[in-house]
Amino acid sequence: MGWIQLNRYKIKVYGKKGKFSIKGMPSDDVAFLHNLLTNDIKGLKYGQFNYNLRLTGSGEPVSDFFVYREDDFFILDTNLSPEAVIQEFSRLKLSLNVSFELLSYEHIFLFGKTAEIVTKSFPENFQFIRQDDIYVAKNPVRYGIDGIDLFGNLSEVKKILPEEEKLTEMQAEDLRIRNCIPKIGKELKKGFHPLEANILYAFSFEKGCYVGQEAIARVHFRGRPPRTLVLFESSTFLSEEEKVFENEKPVGVITSVTSDKKVGLGYILRNSFQEDKVLRAETDSVRIIKQCAEQF
Repeated sequence: MGWIQLNRYKIKVYGKKGKFSIKGMPSDDVAFLHNLLTNDIKGLKYGQFNYNLRLTGSGEPVSDFFVYREDDFFILDTNLSPEAVIQEFSRLKLSLNVSFELLSYEHIFLFGKTAEIVTKSFPENFQFIRQDDIYVAKNPVRYGIDGIDLFGNLSEVKKILPEEEKLTEMQAEDLRIRNCIPKIGKELKKGFHPLEANILYAFSFEKGCYVGQEAIARVHFRGRPPRTLVLFESSTFLSEEEKVFENEKPVGVITSVTSDKKVGLGYILRNSFQEDKVLRAETDSVRIIKQCAEQF
């Protein structure tokens, strides 16, 4: 049990049909997000949300967003500078009738019995409810554990949360790594195809074109990508960017490590993957604990 203060920002996105609206889209805010991000924005219903990547034209991850569907607008959840996002999106919208507004919301993640201190109402996975000026969302991919996101006006909520149960930023990062949740700038970055991270929940393979869609579809429909995300363990210590070898041949790389340096996320060639397999890293041997397979 515990809770985590998150440094994330919320942006309201809203719009209506304009003179140059895209055919088949109910409003310009839907069209803008649907054609920019990797998941199905058009299909979201009130009270639902999903996880999205923003890609380059070649399919490499640039940033990620959780997108929440309200009655007549969306809420973007991001760790990027909201001012920078709004500035860039305002440039990208071109003639679409879309507006962006920064929301002054705080955000915490609660798990275990700590969550029950705050609410007795728990939505289903990838759904949210609104209680007055607070959103309660069941987000299984935030840290890979059963917990809830709370965002909104949290001043009163934070008064009743046990301070001794608050996780540090380092402890939260350890939780992410041990539960196989890939992160922008670590596992999701240039040089790695996002499908290698086994996060199919970030994509819709039925929607039309979005930036990077061709690169994603090409790998998805061809079959499994050549590498897969795994959890490594060392009896000594691991380092980020450390290479992993099999028979002196490089077959993998470490991308994130826990604070004790003994557990890490990383990629390995599928042909070299086997649970409990021991390989050589640059400093010592490493053992593959498991593949980070989609669980949701």
